[in-house]
Amino acid sequence: MVQYDNNCIHINCIHLFARCSCFERDVFALSTHAKKILTRGELVTQRCMRGEFGERVVLTNGCFDILHLGHTEMLRGARALGDCLMVGLNSDHSVRLLKGAGRPVNDQACRLHQLAKLECVSHICVFDEQSVKNLVAEVKPDVLVKGGDYVPRDVVGREIVESYGGSVVILPFLAGYSTTGLVGQ
Repeated sequence: MVQYDNNCIHINCIHLFARCSCFERDVFALSTHAKKILTRGELVTQRCMRGEFGERVVLTNGCFDILHLGHTEMLRGARALGDCLMVGLNSDHSVRLLKGAGRPVNDQACRLHQLAKLECVSHICVFDEQSVKNLVAEVKPDVLVKGGDYVPRDVVGREIVESYGGSVVILPFLAGYSTTGLVGQ
């Protein structure tokens, strides 16, 4: 049985299954994915370490409520802009504040797990605020990325990133893919 809570994945298993090599591979894959899920402090530490090694750090954020092709293409494009892609994930609480009652469709644990499975994602951190501004200020990414449904002047954290010479990139919007549109159908 796998349980999720507060950015942690707990695995309870029956000893009998521990000898099955396919089970061991699944546990290894799950633990590898779980290593991508960090606390806010751990994310900032990773950013500092990667900066010391001269790596270009990219940050994006969102609700990622129902992970779809528009999301995955944006995440792949964001990863291509640097050496490390960090994702700020809105908590269930902040999704409700932003999107209203009935959201998120998928809870935080499910969204974390789905994002962690993506090869292009290096690290994920949940943030509880309605705005990503504080996380951007703490991480200080080299590149801040949003999808094409944004214009540069409306990107939260743009001023912060540009103040130290970082850049803001808007990746093309993939028409026909929107969680809000899917939920409304």
